[in-house]
Amino acid sequence: MQTIRLRAVAFFVAAAPLICPAQITSPFVENFATDPTLREWRAVGDPQLITWNPSDQNLSVTWDSSRPNTYLRLPLPAIMTRRDDFSAELDLRIHDYAAGVNPQKPGTFQLAFGFQNLADASAPGFLRAAPNAAPNLLEFNFLPDTGFGSTIWPAVLSTNGAMNYSGPNNFSVFDLPLDTPLQIALAYTSSNETATISITADGAPVGPVTSARLATNNVGLGAKFTQFEVDAFAIASYSDAGQHGPFAGSILATGVIDNLVLRFPAAPVQNLRAFCADGDFEARFISRTNWVYRLQTSLDFTHWTAQMEPLTGTGEELVFKASNADRQRFFRIQAQPLE
Repeated sequence: MQTIRLRAVAFFVAAAPLICPAQITSPFVENFATDPTLREWRAVGDPQLITWNPSDQNLSVTWDSSRPNTYLRLPLPAIMTRRDDFSAELDLRIHDYAAGVNPQKPGTFQLAFGFQNLADASAPGFLRAAPNAAPNLLEFNFLPDTGFGSTIWPAVLSTNGAMNYSGPNNFSVFDLPLDTPLQIALAYTSSNETATISITADGAPVGPVTSARLATNNVGLGAKFTQFEVDAFAIASYSDAGQHGPFAGSILATGVIDNLVLRFPAAPVQNLRAFCADGDFEARFISRTNWVYRLQTSLDFTHWTAQMEPLTGTGEELVFKASNADRQRFFRIQAQPLE
């Protein structure tokens, strides 16, 4: 959910939940020619797991599930849901991998990157391995073989943490070659509500294209899948904490990531203009389809009330107008995606 706050006299835009530098536009191209943590990227967790190589101008990544959740992530100027189209492409070279490296957790575990929700993935209770404890994800998962075959899965987790699952076609069973430059494409298409992964090496396919349609009408793994909301891209090394039972897993893998391209929709509120005219408040902005907008007011930035009926986004300009008899009121535009 995105909130834009405005004061009725001075008209300023205060801090919104999504604050991204202007250069983060779609398509966003990153070749890691300079240290990403000195620019838009944010490092979270163990600093030794994801490091920048100044000589090779790429990222060295260790996926070590014995360590805390670790991300190198890029906040995006858009919130993406099941009604949007977005994608990530990158080069991956895996040096080595082994699953079940912890004798207490002998099953497989994921090598991952993809889209996440900043607030959720930063929460202390966010556990990728625990049931329904990792909400709002759409990511590439490679799970090395521990007896059932190596698995490629375009994993999607709902806002309630439910794992998307609509049948055995959601994943593919094949191995990934070591020390081979792989071009990986992760995409979500709203028209058929499907996440896909394709992998090539020098233009030749590596394994089949793997597709997973959202199970919005079915019960997923552990709960009913509903919606997802993601607002960042992350290279993720997940902790294996929170697992129980005979299928608990672990992983240790190393590799290199380079040449990232992200495509995503525009922010839900664009080209915002607000002003007072003859004692009335007016706000104009470009909206997005499949979003609902509300004009709310407050006297203290704490308690907010609706000023009028909500408007549904059209992709064109929307206009809110309100009487401004009390000139100390604050106004905000609340943008929320449709379920």
